Amino acid sequence: MTTNRSISHNMTDNTRQDYQIWSKVPKITLFFWIIKILTTTVGETAADFLNGNLNLGLTNTTFVMSSLLLITLFFQFRSRKYVPRIYWLAVVLISIVGTLISDNLVDNLGVTLETTTIVFTVALLLTFAAWYVSEKTLSIHSIYTVRREAFYWLAILFTFALGTAAGDLTAEGLHLGYWEAALMFAALIGVITIAYYFFKMNAVLAFWSAYILTRPLGASLGDYLSQPRHEGGLGLGTIGTSAIFLITILSLVLYLTKTRRDEIPLRSSTKE
Repeated sequence: MTTNRSISHNMTDNTRQDYQIWSKVPKITLFFWIIKILTTTVGETAADFLNGNLNLGLTNTTFVMSSLLLITLFFQFRSRKYVPRIYWLAVVLISIVGTLISDNLVDNLGVTLETTTIVFTVALLLTFAAWYVSEKTLSIHSIYTVRREAFYWLAILFTFALGTAAGDLTAEGLHLGYWEAALMFAALIGVITIAYYFFKMNAVLAFWSAYILTRPLGASLGDYLSQPRHEGGLGLGTIGTSAIFLITILSLVLYLTKTRRDEIPLRSSTKE
């Protein structure tokens, strides 16, 4: 993996070597947000499927998915640049794990949704604070070192866990239906988008605010599609909903892999 140390390391001979510094994360395009929302939906429905249909239980499901996530992150960190299939597999798995962490605290340990929302909010803010103190930036366009990438993935984990807790708290507190909740979260993302493009909202704040809100948006969509009709859903089930969204994610990732339209070359450098 390319690190700050390797970037600044001088070659011991007189040869020159041109190289490209690449971001480890994709360019923020419409494709990014579409896949992100799809992964949050899969995170909700896949966690329900593994926990309920396969009878693994929350604890065993958490262990299994966390192990798969760690294996995927190992390859993600070893990669020298953004690789769509590895990156988005990590996002899918971390969406499931983030959901399971929140569900374990609430269902197995009896922690209230209010408490988990506060805890994950504080954890996310502390992650951002440590990231900024260490790197002097929170920009996702500068993810090309191990340390920055570690902060990035830790922040993503807490956004999924926070989105799950806050989404469940909102749903239970406001007693909204699935479709109504999805519209509400979509509207909030729309407000952030308008604030960014027309009122000069800070780019980092806008990105992470929208990123957090995509979690309850995707969860609401997933519940609407998967839950029985008598409970306000379309009755597709967790298997059908997960399959539809996974196939869509796979198709988009294959397209991005072929076109490479979301890769970010940060700069070209020459070392001697």
